[in-house]
Amino acid sequence: MPESIYNLEIFKWIDRSVIDSILNECEERKYSQWEMIIIEWEESNWEWYIIKSGKVSIGIGWARVAELNAWNIFWEIALLNEEERTATVSAISNIEVIVLSIENLIHMINNGSDTINKTIMTRIEENINR
Repeated sequence: MPESIYNLEIFKWIDRSVIDSILNECEERKYSQWEMIIIEWEESNWEWYIIKSGKVSIGIGWARVAELNAWNIFWEIALLNEEERTATVSAISNIEVIVLSIENLIHMINNGSDTINKTIMTRIEENINR
């Protein structure tokens, strides 16, 4: 795994071997420039994304509110609730993402130590509250 992935807030304080184990089970996807990844008001698909390469645009209504690039995370809130999507995410360039699903999260929690479980949940809550 590239060094940057270990520096993500969600993975800080988690042993690299655990991170590698988690990511080895995750799906990787590619999206073409201008392709929509998530559409505002769609139902949650219980997935969140780590951008490996490329850049995405986050839009609410017709307004662009943010741009994210490699090693940013988006939609981690989808793992915690069933809320409709609150923004549209589209690829500004060709991109590659790592997709973590609810199944990946359950696996992390079921197979991790109490310290790891607490760390994972704390990191998710911190990202949601930003």
